[in-house]
Amino acid sequence: MDEKRELTSVDLVALTAELNGYSGAVVDKAYLYGDDLVRLKMRDFDEGRVELLVEVGETKRANVARPEHVPNAPGRPPNFAKMLRNRLSGANLHEVRQHGFDRILEFEFRREDQDTTIVAELFGDGNVAVLDQNGEVVDSLETVRLKSRTVAPGSQYGFPQSRVNPLDLDYEGFAERMRQSDTDLVRTVATQLNFGGLYGEELCTRAGVEKTKDIADADEGEFRALYDAMERLLEDVQAGRTDPRVYYERADGDDGDEENGENAGRRVDVTPLPLEERADLDAEAFDSFNAALDDYFTNLETEVDEGSEETTSKPPFEEEIAKRERIIEQQEGAIGNFEEQAETEREKAELLYERYDLVDEVLSTVREALAAGYGWDDVEERFAEGEEQGIEAAEHVVGVDPENGLVRLRLDDHTIGLDPEAGVERNADALYKEAKRVEEKKEGALAAIEDTREELEQWKARREEWSEEEHEEAKAEEEEEPEEIDWLSRASIPVRKQEQWYDRFRWFRTSDGFLVIGGRNAEQNEEIVEKYMDGYDRFFHAQAHGGPVTVLKTSAPSEPSQDIEVPDSSLEEAAQFAVTYSSVWKDGRGAGDAYMVMPEQVSKTAESGEYLSKGGFTIRGDRTYFENTPVGCAVGITCEPATRVVGGPPSAIEGRVETTVALEPGKFAQGDAAKRVYRLFRERFEDESFVRKVASPDEIQKFMPPGGSRIADD
Repeated sequence: MDEKRELTSVDLVALTAELNGYSGAVVDKAYLYGDDLVRLKMRDFDEGRVELLVEVGETKRANVARPEHVPNAPGRPPNFAKMLRNRLSGANLHEVRQHGFDRILEFEFRREDQDTTIVAELFGDGNVAVLDQNGEVVDSLETVRLKSRTVAPGSQYGFPQSRVNPLDLDYEGFAERMRQSDTDLVRTVATQLNFGGLYGEELCTRAGVEKTKDIADADEGEFRALYDAMERLLEDVQAGRTDPRVYYERADGDDGDEENGENAGRRVDVTPLPLEERADLDAEAFDSFNAALDDYFTNLETEVDEGSEETTSKPPFEEEIAKRERIIEQQEGAIGNFEEQAETEREKAELLYERYDLVDEVLSTVREALAAGYGWDDVEERFAEGEEQGIEAAEHVVGVDPENGLVRLRLDDHTIGLDPEAGVERNADALYKEAKRVEEKKEGALAAIEDTREELEQWKARREEWSEEEHEEAKAEEEEEPEEIDWLSRASIPVRKQEQWYDRFRWFRTSDGFLVIGGRNAEQNEEIVEKYMDGYDRFFHAQAHGGPVTVLKTSAPSEPSQDIEVPDSSLEEAAQFAVTYSSVWKDGRGAGDAYMVMPEQVSKTAESGEYLSKGGFTIRGDRTYFENTPVGCAVGITCEPATRVVGGPPSAIEGRVETTVALEPGKFAQGDAAKRVYRLFRERFEDESFVRKVASPDEIQKFMPPGGSRIADD
């Protein structure tokens, strides 16, 4: 079974309820690891230190983590982290919201001078956007430009088109959605109602319906059973009635360590409730969904940033101080109770002497009755008869306690249990002794308070010392580090690798942020068209033979394709890419023609009497031509947010890299030219070992056009 890497919509319903329990927490600091993990370090009056992690890369999750599970602080913060610190430092977490039933969380922070909302997109390629109080994007990890929505600095944030929200459906709406489907029950629940595969199967199992039954054959009883199962599940997670589980899959032949209570095997799933669909797996229960998520994602295999710095974790000052303040409050309350209790016992003793004759009469009557062989029930009955007759002593008796051999008297506002065998004096003496014993407990509590106050002051002093040291370190760091890092002269550069699905193709990002991919061979050409080209992407090809299929993506593979306007600058860069990596470069020419069409114009069906070779396509309809497009290729190295080689049209590459080398058609074979570029990079970077790690000749060669090359102006 594959390991769970992304939270579901149901997970987010449960998670939102728990995260709102941290409302009021104050942000201390923000961090960015690589380009997909945001960490907010906060403090809460009740919980102490709170570490919120939001990850939107290959793994997509959000949860509060235990301090020991938080990755070491990275090196110098990138601009995105600086922006977060500037906007969120001292801000209070106001509310956490799930957008509809989508995999989107909104974290709203409030501060006296400004409000900020962080939107975490836990779907598709993932993204984190930071919005001001007007909903305008301050910054985002990824830029999104679609016809339906835009996520870019300076623009209004656009949510993706929402799907069905089952939380808003009554039974009639639910049944109508089901009837509109043309597939089976489980697929309808999974897709039409936005539950996904696992919870689609779970609801069918809980409802006792046949998963694969066609909608047309299902009746109202089955719809009602599914709706009731859905309603119960959602009500539980919304209300926080969770019973979280982390599920394990054992290796073949592994029986685990049942004696020690340890689960063997690897973690494969985490859910807010026990699932019948996971009944065949070992499971571990957790007190909260956050704790389960923390355990699960902490133990997934992840790469550790080589650039991370070991940091000494801050002691839990706020937690310890708050703990001792609560103890003192409890001890002070106990002292008040002791004083009140001691005074009550003395008042009871004094009442016995004030009403000596009445008390003695009651005690004597009880002693005589018991000595005569009467039982406690008889004694109680005699006092009841005496009360009816108006006997004063009997009127003060409120009952007997046979088990402890006591008679209970009501004197003024006090009910007093008395031992008939002891007499008035000894009963009063026992009450005075109890008052003294309680007062001694009060003295012990006072001494304990003094000890706790000393501990409280010690923790406050340690917090003050730590804050001063932390302030000095931060001040020194700001003084030592320039606003912009000169990576070329830096003696040691941390390596932060970032693998993407498109790495195996030729690729680059345009100056407007659009991803452009191209095939390296006929097989990849076909794969790109068949698997990765969507309805509103743009298809490019050089007019010359031997060029790659080139596709400008207008949406991520997991997002619905939308019709959007692509700037001319991006279209021209994609056309230049198509020409550069075609036979035009190999032939040593400086320019060539390219054309662009929409995906529906591209077909694998040949014209009558013609044959299409592997990687070839038929283009039908009008084409947009880019004539006399100059070839152009630049190769560079990025250091933030990831360290890697990139390449493509110079206008798209320059400005995004620390250094670049421009190429043009020439006499040197591809491998020899790559070595020349490598030597230039080594000369430019102080940290030569960094160049060896991220920009070997083989890596550089991946971004070079086929055929001979030379360094421009060389």
